[in-house]
Amino acid sequence: MEAVASKPVIKVVALCGSLRKGSFNRGLLRSAIQISMDSVNGMEIEYIDISPLPMLNTDLEVDGNFPPVVEAFRQKILQADSVLFASPEYNYSVTAPLKNAIDWASRPPNCWADKAAAIVSTGGSFGGGLAQYHLRQIGIYLDLHFINKPEFHLNAFAPPAKFDSNGNLIDPQSKDRLKEVLLSLLAFTLRLKGNS
Repeated sequence: MEAVASKPVIKVVALCGSLRKGSFNRGLLRSAIQISMDSVNGMEIEYIDISPLPMLNTDLEVDGNFPPVVEAFRQKILQADSVLFASPEYNYSVTAPLKNAIDWASRPPNCWADKAAAIVSTGGSFGGGLAQYHLRQIGIYLDLHFINKPEFHLNAFAPPAKFDSNGNLIDPQSKDRLKEVLLSLLAFTLRLKGNS
């Protein structure tokens, strides 16, 4: 009997820069997880809640050890093949909770190094585009490798309706665009891992 080669499965961690329960950006991640389960073979996405992380303070690092919640977060990043970020734009930049999470995982040894990544965002008129640009700049120092295309920044308030009252993505065209991001992240991750 001929053996059938199974397609590699990449593990993606999904991080949301908004802590708000009804966050549209968290809605993007919920939709990405559903899309990956329904129609993107070879990808598993796990949402990681960054709200329990304390504010970065190196006094919390004792004898080379991180607080348990930080160490658990760092291990999730280390075990992932790639990262999917979703964040609103605050003052032309990423949010404080997201930057805090990034900084904790960058403490030596840097957990982000050589991972593929993608960014999706939604918000007002820019749709989070400037925050995405700033996150790309941060990624340079962290040795994160972002996909370049397709870009996904969505004006949450332009008709037709993009989200329902619970923050779930309901716009079919936006879901199609989100799927294209996931397919690009999958292909790029496999290429970086030498599996293409």
